[in-house]
Amino acid sequence: MMEWEPVYRVALLSFLVGIVFGAVVNKTNFCTMGAVSDWVNMGNKGRLRAWFLAIGIAILVTQAMQYAGLVDIDQAIYLTANFSWLGHLVGGCLFGVGMTLASGCANRTLVRVGGGNLKSLVVMIFLGLTAYMTMRGLLSLVKTNVIEVTNIDLAARGVTDQGIPSLIGSVLGMDDTALLRVALGALVGSGLVVFALAGKALRQSFNNILAGITLGLIIPAGWYITGVIGLDDFDPARLESYTFTAPTAESLMYLMTFTGSTISFGVAAVFGVIMGSFLWAVVTRHFHFEYFPTRSDLERHIIGAALMGFGGVIAMGCTVGQGITGMSTLALGSLLTLVSIVFGSALSMKVEYYMLDEIGFFRALRAALADMKLMPASSKPSP
Repeated sequence: MMEWEPVYRVALLSFLVGIVFGAVVNKTNFCTMGAVSDWVNMGNKGRLRAWFLAIGIAILVTQAMQYAGLVDIDQAIYLTANFSWLGHLVGGCLFGVGMTLASGCANRTLVRVGGGNLKSLVVMIFLGLTAYMTMRGLLSLVKTNVIEVTNIDLAARGVTDQGIPSLIGSVLGMDDTALLRVALGALVGSGLVVFALAGKALRQSFNNILAGITLGLIIPAGWYITGVIGLDDFDPARLESYTFTAPTAESLMYLMTFTGSTISFGVAAVFGVIMGSFLWAVVTRHFHFEYFPTRSDLERHIIGAALMGFGGVIAMGCTVGQGITGMSTLALGSLLTLVSIVFGSALSMKVEYYMLDEIGFFRALRAALADMKLMPASSKPSP
């Protein structure tokens, strides 16, 4: 009988929570790309507020766990002193553009795979391949020689990590920022929850509320699984929670090297999300296969997948990994990535809108930037 070592307990719990994740996202149609699209194209902020609700809840619960001493969030990758500002900005923008072209982010792609969407299966494969190439393959040269050379060593400047409380504390000359972290976490977290619930579009949608609450609680659940259940004196699990770009790449490698590999939290989460979505689709009789209608649609999704894979790795996360999990740690890099993802997605949507009038890409780009108040209004094409 196999002994249940911490790594297997962590993987099993990650898989089970992933099932809940996938089922809820499928049921509620939660989609961060869709949230940005609703806001940009229709002015509807229902799903966007659900995203903010999830972030707010994740911050409140995660910071409460940190204050209670359950987990040490300082060990998370989001709070290193090596601040990759260029990676967060460029990677976030590329990920935002990619998820628009691929009809959804990494998490939504996995959910659609579980529902029978073969288009998303192609996206998943190309996203994973590009992400792995960026982590350990040919594209890692770009990451190492272009992105990482611009990193700022905060420790050399007397700052312990890139957490916003630590940065504020450094400016104020504070040696102990524990109380500042609690106060800032409570302020930002509760502020986001109040902002989200203030919107009628959210309050009138059970699905949006369910998605926001569930995703907001699943992130600290991930911290607990790896930080408490995975705690072992000899072989502790790495402190992490749910993210889907790098784990998608690792899942493909796990499938190809199964006999020589040990399942991880992230790989188990990927399989769990797909399984949860599949079970919900089957139970509700919504499972169906979907194909690419045209060659151009295939090309669009492959390009989007590649941009998400590359961008997600250099930004160290996706709409969930940085947008909710990273944000729960109050990391500055996560905030930069979140803003960059929304910007990249919104910009690409506006560019596509103007290109419907059969104008060139650069004219459409200028018009889109003018809409976003980043270029003079005279840049917009004449009617």
